[in-house]
Amino acid sequence: MILIEILYFILCTAVISVLANMVMLPISAIWLLLLIPLFLAVQFMPLFPIAARKIRTFKLRNTAAGSMLLKIFLLSTSIAIAFNIPAMMGKLEDSMDIPPITDEPLWWTFAIILIIGIESIVFWNGIIRVYVTGKQMSLLFRVTCAVCGLIPIVNLVLLGMLIRIADKEVKFENDKIILNEKRADQKICACKYPILLVHGVFFRDSNYFNYWGRVPEELEKNGAQVHYGNQQSAASVDSCGQELAERIKSLCEKYHCEKVNIIAHSKGGLDCRMAIAKYGAGPYVASLTTINTPHRGCEFADYLLSKIGENYQEKVASIYESTLRKMGDPNPSFLDAVNDLTSSACERLNEEMPYPDGIFCQSFGSKLNGATSGQFPLNFSTLLVGHFDGPNDGLVGEKSFAWGQEYQFITVKGKRGVSHGDVIDLNRENIDGYDVREFYVQLVSKLRIRGF
Repeated sequence: MILIEILYFILCTAVISVLANMVMLPISAIWLLLLIPLFLAVQFMPLFPIAARKIRTFKLRNTAAGSMLLKIFLLSTSIAIAFNIPAMMGKLEDSMDIPPITDEPLWWTFAIILIIGIESIVFWNGIIRVYVTGKQMSLLFRVTCAVCGLIPIVNLVLLGMLIRIADKEVKFENDKIILNEKRADQKICACKYPILLVHGVFFRDSNYFNYWGRVPEELEKNGAQVHYGNQQSAASVDSCGQELAERIKSLCEKYHCEKVNIIAHSKGGLDCRMAIAKYGAGPYVASLTTINTPHRGCEFADYLLSKIGENYQEKVASIYESTLRKMGDPNPSFLDAVNDLTSSACERLNEEMPYPDGIFCQSFGSKLNGATSGQFPLNFSTLLVGHFDGPNDGLVGEKSFAWGQEYQFITVKGKRGVSHGDVIDLNRENIDGYDVREFYVQLVSKLRIRGF
């Protein structure tokens, strides 16, 4: 099959190359009538039909088709350059009756315009398909490609990177679809109790966009029943804990379930601990999993609050709270939320929130491997946080993550690492070495095996 696909690619490239250079080739009108339909066929069907059918979704097929068209463009353009440069210099005049450019400038002008026109159709067909359907190109990369598209050599490097990103996305996403199809009947995430996803500070779970990225959909595909904490995005741990306790009790009553399995990110982990310790949520919780939660706070937060004047703090708080009200928070308190994330505040909170009896508790943490990795601004802040908290995920230090009966540290090889936002799929990015969706599928699957 791979050999047939390669031959099909060569055939498509040959059609484009011959049509683009037909002025210089001895092509009869009959051949021209054949080449034009073939050219149109390549534009609509650049993938070998059997190979295209193996790609499960329309979007992925278009991304793959766009990448293939760009490969055809690169090869056919290279052929055109390799053929035309010696022809323009008169090197092919004797063998192919092609006059040098000095003899027939108008003839050559038409030939070049034809090449540019044909290759442009192939290029723009490919680039539009990839830009519209591809999801793994960052906005910065898209803008860089647009700005640098006319710079020689640089544009070729960027085009090669774009093709690589598109091909990786198609393979990764298609393999994931096939994996879910194979295990669909197993329902490996169908736990005894529903899953409650609890967000961190300054976000809401599902207002405007899903805080948890592609994770909830992946869990539901594998049998999980997913709900959201929906507590205020910026309030004290105590206030959010009370709100979550009421939410947990109402969910159990509404869906006639005895308990819930909580998966909480960042400050959400502290909020859930408060709900259990102070507001009576304990009997309704089967398990609590915290993801990158600052159980011992952030020393960097202590430093910032000590250096920033109260007037400036109030101004920043006012701006944030105005925005948060528009996102659905009825009574946000920016400073209460930030202060509860300091190491000094967490020391006090840990005394108020002892380890709960009868609840399985586990925690996870991750780190960025370097300041040049990850998405802005966490790739920038990792250096600042690291000065106070050591290895970190861009916000929380490694020493603050561990809590509960089990703890697992998430890391990957290379420069990338896994940030505070990556662990919840905030940027919907596929990271080499860390499949965020499969991480949660396996996490919930293990809860199911434990009987939760």
